Amino acid sequence: MKNTYSEKDRKFLKKIGENIRKYRIQKDISQEELAYQAELDRTYISGIERGERNISVITIKKISEALKMEIAGLINGVTK
Repeated sequence: MKNTYSEKDRKFLKKIGENIRKYRIQKDISQEELAYQAELDRTYISGIERGERNISVITIKKISEALKMEIAGLINGVTK
């Protein structure tokens, strides 16, 4: 990741990625399957999970729909 983001921003992206990975694993979905369901590339999912991508609102919407959960859960790390 380029140094265009502050340390706080990088930690935020990493936390979102960790949350996505956690819920993907809990639902027993591979990166490849999540990418397919969200209409994204598997390598892009991998970069998101490592906190290397600053994902758009549309991308997080696609991922949340593929995981069948609320966007807030992906950002905050909690589900209802």
